[in-house]
Amino acid sequence: MIPFLDLRAQYQSIKSEIDAAVLGVLASGQYILGEEVLRLEQEFADYCNVKHAIAVNTGTSALHLSLLAAGVGPGDEVITVPFTFVATVSAICYTGATPVFVDVEAVTLTMDPAQLEAKITSRTKAIIPVHLYGQMADMDGIMAVADHHGIPVIEDACQAHGARYKGASAGSVGASGCFSFYPGKNLGACGEGGIAVTNSDEQAKTMRMLRDWGQEQRYHHLLKGFNYRMDAIQGAILRVKLRHLEAWTEARRSHGRRYSSLLAGSPHLQTPVEAAERRHVYHVYALRSGDRDGLQRVLTAEGIPSGLHYPIPVHLQKAHVDLGYKVGDFPVSEAAAREVLSLPIYPEMPVQHVDQVAAALEYAYVS
Repeated sequence: MIPFLDLRAQYQSIKSEIDAAVLGVLASGQYILGEEVLRLEQEFADYCNVKHAIAVNTGTSALHLSLLAAGVGPGDEVITVPFTFVATVSAICYTGATPVFVDVEAVTLTMDPAQLEAKITSRTKAIIPVHLYGQMADMDGIMAVADHHGIPVIEDACQAHGARYKGASAGSVGASGCFSFYPGKNLGACGEGGIAVTNSDEQAKTMRMLRDWGQEQRYHHLLKGFNYRMDAIQGAILRVKLRHLEAWTEARRSHGRRYSSLLAGSPHLQTPVEAAERRHVYHVYALRSGDRDGLQRVLTAEGIPSGLHYPIPVHLQKAHVDLGYKVGDFPVSEAAAREVLSLPIYPEMPVQHVDQVAAALEYAYVS
């Protein structure tokens, strides 16, 4: 069996570092926020080349607080894409605002800037492009429209740790950027975690208060806040893993290139494209096939797991039927949902496993 993801292999590769970090927190008696989380914030801000990082309990919380810090609330509209994990849209709903969708580009499956202008109204208070699968959206095109209208851009970089656009780090282009540290992410905790980054002193201050019950100091509550604090153990673990992130990213990129090279000759498969002047970090290696379900059955029979990221776009999810969208409203997203298939990829994955997966895909079309 070839695993889709092997978190045990990652742990074993840095076991002594992780164990020491966890034991250090246990010995300190400081389990919520504290020194380890503060240092993670400083180190991750440096990694993203921004002034501030605000550690929280999930990537969804990072999105929620970024929206609130940007002034989004009931009656407002926030533009995003339907081809994303549902948390992007849920964070908008948490604020009382209404999600408004714009379709994605066919090649990158990220927000199509050419369709953005038409969706802006007097109620539009923010734009959330999603850096899907580990590749940043077309930020020049998005920022041009947003800046023209004076609308803040909040980057959903939950799948894009270390991704770049024209040299700029994910999370550093818009007003803020949001990352998830769910265990399976390129930088994952041993549990839940997330972080928001920004260059705005004011927004950083607001998010720090909001994550901790709206406190500016203990028991002095200036805002109606939340319990979105990060555990110190997760902060310590993430600090260890951050030191390895670049090496892991290059391993992912190497596997991604190998997949694409081995599958380049197949007329039945469309491999992911790394757009010009972008650094794809391959959180997910998602190819496309007109016979996705049949292909997945063949892989399963060969003992190869695969994933569907994502089989139903958000505008067609039953949970969001109240938004009033229907089949055909976003044809590129709907086509991608029918066709994408995610292959096993993780830094410690043996090269021979990449070759085996590619061979199984080729066999599916000659057998």
